Amino acid sequence: MANSAQARKRARQANKRHSRNQAQRSEMRTHIKKVAKAIAAGSKEAATEAYKLAVPVIDNSVSKGLIHKNKAARHKSRLNVQIKAL
Repeated sequence: MANSAQARKRARQANKRHSRNQAQRSEMRTHIKKVAKAIAAGSKEAATEAYKLAVPVIDNSVSKGLIHKNKAARHKSRLNVQIKAL
């Protein structure tokens, strides 16, 4: 348990950041899953639309420091390759 005022504040901030990061990470994963689901269904139009919605969310995760830029590029690249293969 945090004893000093500074430690209590840091604990509060850590909890806030954890909650925010968790929500943003969940949103990103949901968008990626929507694209994957559309790809699995074999619908190129739906997959393309879902991909267009997912890209800004993934890029936003990078700008907020949630994931590394290479991980974002990897996600986008793999999804795009799968869409083009349909």
